[in-house]
Amino acid sequence: MSKPQSPYQRHPDYRVDLAPSDQALQARFGEIVVAQSRKALIVSETKHDPVVYFPLEDVVMEYFTATEHHTFCPFKGQASYWTLRHNGTVAENVMWAYLEPIAEVAGLKGYAAFYSDRVQVAPSG
Repeated sequence: MSKPQSPYQRHPDYRVDLAPSDQALQARFGEIVVAQSRKALIVSETKHDPVVYFPLEDVVMEYFTATEHHTFCPFKGQASYWTLRHNGTVAENVMWAYLEPIAEVAGLKGYAAFYSDRVQVAPSG
């Protein structure tokens, strides 16, 4: 059986670039810090705004519960999702991660991102 062709071979102009952040960043949900890191990645993808990905080891996982929700991106792989709960407030499927990203973006493994309309990412200070 032949290996499936990479989506990047079929779409050579499509880019997903991973770059280390040049500053410490934190993610806040209201008044709580849900992630903070000096090792975050800035992911720049064709036709998308840049997204900050935090190392899972720097996410306060006590606020999150894994869900059954998954999505698929041909350029990154299958995304798994988590719901955030704090003091009676629930943000469904607010965090995602590519637990087994495709080879071209293997550097995403072990990192997670948040929807920017519900979790604010800014320099930690």
